[in-house]
This record gives sequence, C-alpha cells and structure tokens, in this order.
Amino acid sequence: MKREVSDQGWRLAFSRPGFVTLKRESAPAELHGQLPHGIFVRTASHSMGQVRASTASGFGSADEMLAMLLDRMTQSNESARPFDQLHVWPKDRAAIGRFDFEPGVDEVSRAVGEEVLKHLGDRFVRSHTMNVVAQPGERILDVVLVEPTHWFVGFHEATTWPTRWPGAVQPMELAEPPVSRAYYKAAESILWSGFNMRPGEQAIEIGSAPGGACQRLLELGLKVTGIDPAEMDESILSHPRYTHIQARGGDLARREYSGAKWLLVDTISKPEQTLQIVQNIVTNQHSDLVGLLITLKIGDYASDERIESWRRTIESWNVADIRIRQLARNRCEVCFAVTIPPSA
Repeated sequence: MKREVSDQGWRLAFSRPGFVTLKRESAPAELHGQLPHGIFVRTASHSMGQVRASTASGFGSADEMLAMLLDRMTQSNESARPFDQLHVWPKDRAAIGRFDFEPGVDEVSRAVGEEVLKHLGDRFVRSHTMNVVAQPGERILDVVLVEPTHWFVGFHEATTWPTRWPGAVQPMELAEPPVSRAYYKAAESILWSGFNMRPGEQAIEIGSAPGGACQRLLELGLKVTGIDPAEMDESILSHPRYTHIQARGGDLARREYSGAKWLLVDTISKPEQTLQIVQNIVTNQHSDLVGLLITLKIGDYASDERIESWRRTIESWNVADIRIRQLARNRCEVCFAVTIPPSA
C-alpha cells in the first residue's frame, strides 16, 4: 500500500497495523484533491483529526471523547453543512481469516456510533441512522475506532460500491451462516465489478467446493455449474439450477464452457497455472464469456510485484477492461475483474 500511494505523492504519518494516515505536501494537477487509492487501499477519508481519551485506561472517558468530537466538528469548515451519512467502524483487529476474524462493524463500534449520532444530531448529520449504505454523491462522516478510546475522524464522498459501505466492508445480514466464506467474497466481487449478472444466465465457477460462491450466484437467479474434484455441500448439490462437474478446470474440453457468460475462479493452484487454464477457455473460438472474476493468491506481500505480470498476461487475451482489488474479505490474495469484449 505504501508503495502504491508514494507514486501519488503521499508519505506515511501515523500508522498501526491495518490503519495509516498519510500526508502530501503537493500533488500534480490531475491528482489534486484525490484521496489515496490503489489495489491495497480498502477505503480512504480526508482527515479532520483525532479524538483520544486523556487517561491511559480510558475508563470514564466516553463523555470526554464525545465532547472533544463535538468541539472538533464545531471548529471544522467541512461541517458548515450537515453530512448525509455517519459511518462508524473499527480498524481490523487481526489479519483477515486469522483466528477466524472477519472485518466489519462490531458491537463496540455500533455502541459508539449510536452515542456519536445522538451527540452530533441534525446539525452535523442528516441521517437518523448510522452505517446506512450511502447513495452515490452523498457526503459521509467517518469515525474510525483505531482503539475504543482513540478515534480518527474524516469524510469522503460515496462513488463506487466500496465507498458506500461502512469501512468499505459490504454489510450482510444473513438468517443462516453461508456454506463457506467464499459467499462473502463472491457477493463483494460481483457488486464491486459492476457486472450485470441477470437471472437465467449461465455462470461457471472453477474451484467451487464446498459452494459458498455458487450459493451467492444461485441466490441471484443464475444457472450455475461448479467445477471441483472435491465434494460440494448438499444444499448446493440439490439445487435445481446447479450442476456439478467433479473434475479440475483444466481437464475439461473447452466446449463444456460454451454458453456461459460469467466465469469465477478461486483455486489453490499456482496463479500462473490458473491463468493458463483461464486463457485456454477465454481465447477459445466457442467462448461466450463476457466477464471474469479471478482470485489469485499472492503468497506473501513481498511478492506483490507479481500482480503486474499477471495483469500483462490477462491483457494479452485482448480483454476490454481489467480492474484489480484486494477485497475486504480477501486474505493474501487479489481479485481481478475482467471484461471481455463481444465476439466479432
């Protein structure tokens, strides 16, 4: 992330694992006013400063911190007109997946947010509910809990889907846990990509077991084929719009992929091997694919330079567009959203 934003003129200021502040003395005209952005920047805000308890323990400091926040808002020129939404969210307390950690709004940030909303009132925030998914163009006041007694305050404008979610983590309230956490990755990648997946269209997933991503595709009304030598969850296998092919993606004849519009790939194979399999499918004359969501494992962050070589490989397929992001639910991996131009 630091390497990405240094090219935009930003330098590191305060930092903690998973949270950084950056400064920039000047910027080229085309970058003026832009927030830091890149593959590894989940979300960013224009800083309005920080609020911190005066005691080391933080006990009994809630009223003090709320008073400091109110004072900071009163002094800020950015508060001259109310913000449309209030998003209150915590810094990740662990790496994604470590100790089964998943990102997003937790009980502490929810409780803090309710008090913040009460104290700021209509003068500073129009919405009467915090952590609402914002509409494009809305101004969002961000309160980030680096610690329960240490908050950073900032603001940003909602544009893309991730910028509309609190902390750029898609809010999902499910009645039952999904088949696997791949469900969340699929849900996030589909919205972030902007792919217009319609009911009745055919999607194929390579590396489908046990079925989390297929579960999300089926919920969207698609016909789904899962390709994986491992077993699928029974709830997916029994779905009338699901077909399972118990094989590896590279072992199938290319005709097995004809008629599909969407291809999702998330396997444990080496990225170069995965890309070769996808290339053989996409460049086949019978391919009807219009969009790909490909997850590739980096292995370790010191190897992030491999991402550029992967991009070049995908560009060689004569695609229309490539976007790359480390999704909020990704571990040490990145997602490629690839648009395929219509066949001649």
